[in-house]
Amino acid sequence: MTTSNNPINQQLVPTQRTQIKRLPKRGNYETQVIYNILDEALICHVGFTVDNQPFVIPTAYGRVADKLYIHGSPASRMLRNLTQGIEVCVTVTLLDGLVLARSAFHHSMNYRSVVIFGMASLVNDTEEKNAALRAFTEQVIPQRWEEVRQPSKQELQGTMVLSLPLNEASAKIRTGNPVDDESDYNLPVWAGVLPLQMVAGKAINDQRLIEGIEIPDYVRNYREARNL
Repeated sequence: MTTSNNPINQQLVPTQRTQIKRLPKRGNYETQVIYNILDEALICHVGFTVDNQPFVIPTAYGRVADKLYIHGSPASRMLRNLTQGIEVCVTVTLLDGLVLARSAFHHSMNYRSVVIFGMASLVNDTEEKNAALRAFTEQVIPQRWEEVRQPSKQELQGTMVLSLPLNEASAKIRTGNPVDDESDYNLPVWAGVLPLQMVAGKAINDQRLIEGIEIPDYVRNYREARNL
C-alpha cells in the first residue's frame, strides 16, 4: 500500500447529506481541512441503525490517504453489523473554546468538526490491514509504531479492520468572538472567548518497566505539543 497519506487537496461536492444548511458559511468541503481535523482528533463516534435501533459508538480510528479505518474484535457487534453493507455516519469534534456573549441566547463554542457518510467495507488485504493498524498507533502517538513489537499473525487474524472512503464528508468550523445583538454591546457584562485544549500530563512509567529505560522524546514532545 503505497498511497500518500496526504493526497492532492480537492473540493468535495456537497451531497444532500453533507450540505451544511444551518449557518452554511461555517461549512468547508476541502479535503485537506477535513484531513487536518481527523488527524488531530483521537476519538470518533460511529452511528448506525440495526433493526430500527439506532447506535452511536465511540471508538479510536486512523486515516490513510482518503480512507478512514476503524478496528476491533471480530466479536464486536458494531463491526459485525457494519460488514453487512449498512450506511454509517462518523463524526469527529475538536472543542477549541467557550464563547461567552453578553446574552444567554448568543453563547456558543468555537469548534472544528467533521461528518462522514458512507458504507464501510472489510479489509482483507494483509498489507492494507497492517497499514491501518500502523495508522491507529500513529494516530494515538506519532513515532510509536517503529519502536514497538509489530502485530503477530495471530493478532492480525484476531483483529477486524473496516475502511470508510472519505468521499462524502464535510467540515464545520466556528472561530472568533461572540456575536451579540447590537443593543447588547453596551451591557456591563464581560464577553469573550475562554480557550480550551487537551492537556497531556506527565508520563508515568509502567510498574514492570525494565530499569534504565528512559521516556522517549516523542512522549515528552507530545506532552509539550498538547500543552501548547
